Amino acid sequence: MFGFLFGEALRDLRRAGRVAVSAILLISLSLAALGAFWLLSSNLGRAVDQFRERVKIVVYLKREPSTAESTALVERVRRMTGVGGVRYVGKSEALGTLKQVLGKDAAVADSLPQNPLPASLEITPTAEGATVEGARALVTRLSALPETEEVGGGLEWMDRFAQVQRLLWLFGLGVGAVLAGAAILTVATATALVLHVRRDEMEIMRLVGASEHVVRLPLLMQGMMQGLIGAVLAVWVLVGCYAIIGPRAEPLVTETLGIARLSFLRPPDVVSLMIAGTLLGGLGGWLARGRSEP
Repeated sequence: MFGFLFGEALRDLRRAGRVAVSAILLISLSLAALGAFWLLSSNLGRAVDQFRERVKIVVYLKREPSTAESTALVERVRRMTGVGGVRYVGKSEALGTLKQVLGKDAAVADSLPQNPLPASLEITPTAEGATVEGARALVTRLSALPETEEVGGGLEWMDRFAQVQRLLWLFGLGVGAVLAGAAILTVATATALVLHVRRDEMEIMRLVGASEHVVRLPLLMQGMMQGLIGAVLAVWVLVGCYAIIGPRAEPLVTETLGIARLSFLRPPDVVSLMIAGTLLGGLGGWLARGRSEP
């Protein structure tokens, strides 16, 4: 039975001709666009995760505390939610670090009349504290300390990365949805065309006792086959673009985002695209079937 239904679906696909080809191409475009934005978003997410691992929150103090005061302050901050580690940096250590950064121009720091750098606390947040929401809450708690003059760090960049990632994903969904809608309508048109061509044949099958499922199922399978073929083409387009563009873009990505290598979609993501294409085609076939019910 399955062999008969599959053969009928293939024959219906050939009958649809150019309309079926158009449907396959539209499904390929919609899934390729969605997959491209998915790939960009996943790599940007990796950059955000790596940035979170390296993020430091710096609390600049109003004055340099004594040894006992700094020890008590460090212990108090370490007990805060979201804090993984705390290191006290005195004014002299901060100046020494500045001289190392200046290198051969370190004499500029020696010519200063006094040390202008404040004492500070370098805080390494936990995984929870390194999220955008957790970091904001931690900064609020640190700002409320009476010893705090200012709180700094890379939280603004982390927040921007997360926002860009969300915008990419939403934009990709929007583009994919528009193209997917066009693909569904095209599949429905192709299936309706086959329904028109097969109307006499389908009536004969009903007269000889064939069930409605046997009559209609090849049309649904035809739509699903268009969707699956379109999904396979979309995956190959993504693979080709990744192979061509990936090596050329990696130096720039490494410099700007800190990612050593761009990663392709994971196997579950590829399978999800294949399933999405099959469902898109099946939906188009089902809509044509519904519109053509006697």
